[in-house]
Amino acid sequence: MSPIFRRKAPAPQEPAARLVTLIRKPGCHLCDDAQTVVEKVCGELGVAWEEKDISRDGALHDQYWEQIPVVLVDGRQHTFWRVNEERLRKALTDQYK
Repeated sequence: MSPIFRRKAPAPQEPAARLVTLIRKPGCHLCDDAQTVVEKVCGELGVAWEEKDISRDGALHDQYWEQIPVVLVDGRQHTFWRVNEERLRKALTDQYK
């Protein structure tokens, strides 16, 4: 077959960068516990994470004040109140999320 008609194999795609967001408030012991889990799991997996304070963001406060701490994975709510380390790790290593 002529090289003109041969198809090249598609280049492997890099996995999309993951981002974990911890929504919390000052003085919240559950938030401190959640941050410990998020820091550990994200650190081990090399996943970026950020924290947002509901006392500084009215929209986040209105949406999440009854649920904090809230963990988002790639902008989608993953969990609230208590963060399970193994569940978070699975969400971050799942190839199809």
